[in-house]
Amino acid sequence: MTFVLTGPVLEGDLVRLEPLGRHHAADLAAAVAEDRDTYAYTWVPKPAEIGAYIDTQLGRAAAGTLAPYAQIHRPTGRAVGVTSYWDPRLTSSGDGLQAIEVGFTWLAASAQGTGLNTEAKYLLFAYAFEHWRVARLDLKTDARNSRSRAAIARTGAHFEGVLRNWSLSSAPGEEGRLRDSAVFSVTDEEWPTCREHLRRRLNALRTKGLR
Repeated sequence: MTFVLTGPVLEGDLVRLEPLGRHHAADLAAAVAEDRDTYAYTWVPKPAEIGAYIDTQLGRAAAGTLAPYAQIHRPTGRAVGVTSYWDPRLTSSGDGLQAIEVGFTWLAASAQGTGLNTEAKYLLFAYAFEHWRVARLDLKTDARNSRSRAAIARTGAHFEGVLRNWSLSSAPGEEGRLRDSAVFSVTDEEWPTCREHLRRRLNALRTKGLR
């Protein structure tokens, strides 16, 4: 049986990750209408572009290259951002998954720094390693995006280096140009240590009462 990339609902205390759909459009339009100062290097649509954005991601999902999620803030039930599994690398037989990337992530300004991103990463990492049994999970960001690089490093992922002129830039005014990408990864051997690191961070956030 050929492996098909599909993302199940993943639920934590702060966030529920559910497959992205057009019914999330209104919430996501409100999310991106908040302060956009942190989006300089990230592909984040404007409110009027949300419908087209969702259609693009659903098209990639239909092609089997992406499993997009809406990030639902559990206390309010509102979609406050998105994230995805993408770039699946299959076993030689095609019936299993060897590696996957987590990306296409953004959050409303009001959801940043609340612990929601940490828990979302924990849920995504855990499902990839413990259900799909991947050997590697990777994350990439614009090498200039110090905020994103710091957030990825806090998950416990290992910084591998910078791939020059690697992927299309999302920075304003750089349409069609390639960016340098900072690459991070977690391997299956590293996952138990990374898992405990993320659990400790989540416990600390709960102690502080962050929601």
